[in-house]
Amino acid sequence: MTPVAQMKMDRRKTFNDFISKKHLKSTKQRDVIFDEFFGNYMGRHITVEELYEDIKRKYPHIGFATVYRTLKLFRESGIASERNFGDGKARYEPIQDEREHHHHMICTECGKIYEFANNQVESCLNQIAKLNEFKLENHKLEIYGLCADCRENR
Repeated sequence: MTPVAQMKMDRRKTFNDFISKKHLKSTKQRDVIFDEFFGNYMGRHITVEELYEDIKRKYPHIGFATVYRTLKLFRESGIASERNFGDGKARYEPIQDEREHHHHMICTECGKIYEFANNQVESCLNQIAKLNEFKLENHKLEIYGLCADCRENR
């Protein structure tokens, strides 16, 4: 089994366990949304509207509210993260690996989102927490500025 297939299978099990614990039904609509989200959006940050538009083309019977509620369930179950990058739109990102941690640079001109991971940043944050006798549990770093293309076009 490929690592991506294994990850997808793990996320499905996590989600199904979560649904069961919440006494919710497993539905075909949620399965379709899961397959679309984890099949086509790895490493991307997608709005509810964008995912809905993509799903609507193939499955017109699935409504916007169903997509919205399902993404919220993905977040609550820990298989997706929700990000807000200052433009008033919530974006969802599939979590590939619970141990993976990355940050974001957001272009304030075109809105493009760049992901990066950096061990020095992680080390610095841990050091700051230790110096302040603070137990670091989680963090996120968002850097706003202009990407190379937008700087060139100015």
